[in-house]
Amino acid sequence: MQQPIVGYHLDSEQHWVAELECGHCQHVRHNPPWVVRNWVTTEMGRAAMLGHYLGCKKCDENAPRDY
Repeated sequence: MQQPIVGYHLDSEQHWVAELECGHCQHVRHNPPWVVRNWVTTEMGRAAMLGHYLGCKKCDENAPRDY
């Protein structure tokens, strides 16, 4: 299910995690060449992606909220 990004936080390993409107969280790593998300590396890039939709597997599985 597609859910919009409403915020971000860093996890214990200093990787960025997107907070989704549904209450679930999803890592948004920039890990080339496998995952290229240049936008996650800057504050401006992350801010520009607020409201962008990500596929939430936890919603598809009816998992409880993360926050």
